[in-house]
Amino acid sequence: MHNQKLGVHESLELHELLTFKTTCLTKSQSMVPLVADVNLRTILQQDIRDGVADIQQLKNVLM
Repeated sequence: MHNQKLGVHESLELHELLTFKTTCLTKSQSMVPLVADVNLRTILQQDIRDGVADIQQLKNVLM
């Protein structure tokens, strides 16, 4: 899909989504050291892995 031309509106929406995902990733990364519960820490770590993958996918679409 990264070879297709995106419309201006589509590009703006993807940039908004990328900003949101980056903010969520930053929050999850900053919370991990503060979490004592092992299950919650595992959930946050999975969220971080998923967030990184999502961000890479969005960047690929925008390129």
